[in-house]
Amino acid sequence: MNLPLYYYVLGTPLGMLGLFRWGCWLVRRIPAVLYRPVLDEHRLSMSLVVPVYQEDPHVFAAAIESWLANDVDEVILVIDASDRVCQEIARRYPVTVVVTTVPGKRDALRRGWRKATTDLVALVDSDTVWAADVASEVCKPFADPRIGGVGTRQSVYGARGFLARITDMFLDHRYFDENASQTYLGKAVSCLSGRTAIYRRELLLEIEDDFMDEAFWGVPCLSGDDKRLTTLVLERGYLTYMQRTAEVWSTFPDQWRIFFRQRLRWARNTWRSDLRALSRPWVWKHPFLAYTMVDKAVSGFTLLLGPIFMVVALVNHNWIFAVVLALWWQISRSAKLLPHIRRRPSSFFLVPGYVFVSWVMALIKIQALLTIRRQRWLTRQVAVENGEVVRTSGAGTQLEPEQQPEAPPEAAAVDEEEAAADAPTETVKLKTPSEPRTEAPV
Repeated sequence: MNLPLYYYVLGTPLGMLGLFRWGCWLVRRIPAVLYRPVLDEHRLSMSLVVPVYQEDPHVFAAAIESWLANDVDEVILVIDASDRVCQEIARRYPVTVVVTTVPGKRDALRRGWRKATTDLVALVDSDTVWAADVASEVCKPFADPRIGGVGTRQSVYGARGFLARITDMFLDHRYFDENASQTYLGKAVSCLSGRTAIYRRELLLEIEDDFMDEAFWGVPCLSGDDKRLTTLVLERGYLTYMQRTAEVWSTFPDQWRIFFRQRLRWARNTWRSDLRALSRPWVWKHPFLAYTMVDKAVSGFTLLLGPIFMVVALVNHNWIFAVVLALWWQISRSAKLLPHIRRRPSSFFLVPGYVFVSWVMALIKIQALLTIRRQRWLTRQVAVENGEVVRTSGAGTQLEPEQQPEAPPEAAAVDEEEAAADAPTETVKLKTPSEPRTEAPV
């Protein structure tokens, strides 16, 4: 069939790029299919450390109940002093609470793992709900003494809206593709998500100074704590593992503006961490990890070539080329998202939205690279001023009084002696039990 020259001009480079990207995907996908979780019945003592700041009360309560249902040894909640609502909620449960006036998530994490007394410490976000068997599942990989950190499989809590469904698709792609392949080929997962990550406590104590003192081009790092901890564990010669049988659910933004701001923060963290890692010898001891870092950096640019070709085709009224390209995106992305589509078949019809959001995220990655030195949290009212982490004027915002839950009359009193010993924080022991909720979120 004789086709006009412009079909070859447009189609040849795009086809070659497509074959290249499919080859890169297969390099990840084949080992990802071979991945298997650890099945050993290995169990160690475990503490949960949870930084808490202005959390949604209902999600926070559901999360606490899910943690307690896992029968862990202790739950340590490090709550910002301004967050009266979550302090009141915590009084309902048999947990340890540390009330802190020091801004920043990293300090809260450190205070928590210093207070822990167990072999393992699970660092958990305050909006993360656990399945009933998470604690037992995440212990299993630690039967290997080389394992320093273990991650979980993450899904969206109450994934009903468009953005929530798209986010759920991205998460499944991450845990069934990238993290699975990194685990199979080298046991070196690039980032154990801060939603839930488990570490050996002795290792956390060893790396805490480097964790707290992280800076990029002279600017202290506010966010990216999970990526930093994972990197430090690998730098020390330990391995990291993804145990996909341990499933957790977390909330995600349902507004476009907040969603993209969150992605921008994550992209900056990834650029900072990966560029620094690729410049150091340790990462090249994990060749597949180094490969995925390079591939992720390159893909943000190559991904934008497809829509550019589409625009050129539409401007020149090359309708056949445009239709073929659109069909190719639908088929190829559906193939890559097959593990997710098997779980939620209706997501097949959301693939065009997934493709569009992927393009926008590629633009965000470029913006993140150009603004890599900027440090900002989405939910925490903190900033870097004169080289120090400080609160901003928005800190301390609370719900209206009528929205605040009442403290139960049987709540335990503050342990004043322990609180005074840990200034400038206030430590309390709360012992009021509650019946845990064990059902998984929809």
